[in-house]
Amino acid sequence: MSEVPDPKRILIIRPSALGDICRSTPVLAALKARYPDAKIDWMVRDTYTQAIEHHPALNEVIPFKRVELGKQCRHFRFGPLIKWLKELRKNNYDMVLDCQGLARSGFFSRATGSKLRFGFKDSQELGWIFHNQRVEAPKAMHSVDRMLALAAAAGADVSNPDVSLYAGQAELSEVIIEYPEPYAVLAPTSAWNAKCWPIDRFTLLAKDLIKNNNIQRIIIVGGPGERLHCAPLLELAKGHPKITDRVGSTSIALLMAIIARAKLVVANDSAALHMAVGFKRPLVGLLGPTDPKKASPYQRESDILQHINEGDEFYFRDNRSAEMIQRITPAEVLEACNARLDN
Repeated sequence: MSEVPDPKRILIIRPSALGDICRSTPVLAALKARYPDAKIDWMVRDTYTQAIEHHPALNEVIPFKRVELGKQCRHFRFGPLIKWLKELRKNNYDMVLDCQGLARSGFFSRATGSKLRFGFKDSQELGWIFHNQRVEAPKAMHSVDRMLALAAAAGADVSNPDVSLYAGQAELSEVIIEYPEPYAVLAPTSAWNAKCWPIDRFTLLAKDLIKNNNIQRIIIVGGPGERLHCAPLLELAKGHPKITDRVGSTSIALLMAIIARAKLVVANDSAALHMAVGFKRPLVGLLGPTDPKKASPYQRESDILQHINEGDEFYFRDNRSAEMIQRITPAEVLEACNARLDN
């Protein structure tokens, strides 16, 4: 790298998922610190652009319309994809970092025509064949450190990672007006059922937590398709003046603003947990079949509750390991919450 001129245009490829995008921002910050005059773009799935669009180190968001382009390709209409790839190539990137590590992201890296394409030596689906700078980063590493290994290979200093996220001013103003009082956020859902602490325990937690004098409100958050899962908790919110139901009624931008001002965030392994890290909020992370060495809230290991027994499998795609998160008791979660609120 010492013999290569400083890049003028850099592309980060990390299209999904939302939580992974939120914890990829240290790569952006490290690259900007190393190459302050470079314009750094980020290819991200179009539904997640709000997660990063306000980051001051970012030049431009490159939306990847995965659903739309995928549907067209399945009907053998490749014109829109080819056009999009041509536009991508016109940006003349000097350097590309594939932080996703899949065949598709590797292909996009190659399609840019960049002469420096950093990726994992062991990228999945043979994605490594598209990289010409193949970086050794063991999969046993924390996912953030693994991505930062790419930034380090590209010349950046990663010794003091900046995890910061940034909310939009309009959304922050909306939250200040609507919820001026101190509040806690409960995020009782996750993309995988095995990662979800039982909803009846979240309901019990809400009843007890609202008694803490350091908060005056609890806000429940989640996606539009998660209301049924949250039903007992939302039923409680209906008749409670200090418990607010925002499940399915926030954009990503508004969710970030809500978390940015929270006095406490309680969440399963989900995007909300990693947003709390990015906004440096007090948090209690409830982990079941999540390997804490790879995917715990970054550098906030002391803020997780998890009980691991010998022989446990960190497998969350079905319910074989669902019992792990049920080991966390309502009493210990309430104690952890009160300790943070009373500090």
